[in-house]
Amino acid sequence: MPGGDRRWGWHRLDDRWARRLVAGAGVQPGDLVIDVGAGEGAITGPLVSAGATVIAVELHPDRARRLRERFADDPVTVISVDAADLRLPRRPFRVVANPPFAVTTALLRRLVGPGSRLSSAHLVVPAHVARRWASGRAPGAGRWTVDFDAKVGATVPSGAFRPPATCPTALLALRRRTRDREY
Repeated sequence: MPGGDRRWGWHRLDDRWARRLVAGAGVQPGDLVIDVGAGEGAITGPLVSAGATVIAVELHPDRARRLRERFADDPVTVISVDAADLRLPRRPFRVVANPPFAVTTALLRRLVGPGSRLSSAHLVVPAHVARRWASGRAPGAGRWTVDFDAKVGATVPSGAFRPPATCPTALLALRRRTRDREY
């Protein structure tokens, strides 16, 4: 584990799972997508390949620098900000990410908060968080479930991360409800 990764709590998602996450999100060319906890671009790369315009959020200075270098010629903006303090775009956007587990609840609350233009989110989160949000027992559920649907997806094995995840993880999908139908 290179220099200080444990202190930062970083668990890199392997390329196969990153591609699976992006494919399951249904990203279309031109979509604005936020990759929270972008690391070195495991998810950012497949997002760019899908034609997305990406905002890669990475607080760690060395990883943010590597992201800027790797995606210098791509439609990627790297911002160095704590995921819990992330300012959301004013236009519709998606989130496809493996965010830092320590900020999962704060991030989710921000994504479904008043004024958010979130269309959908596909996130790797601790399994207990995914179950709580999908069951409607998450913070503020009485308000946000009017606008969003939450579902638990596949379990992500600990071996899909480097270093291996220390808790069970799963995919959580949030989708904005439409007037005519639910996703």
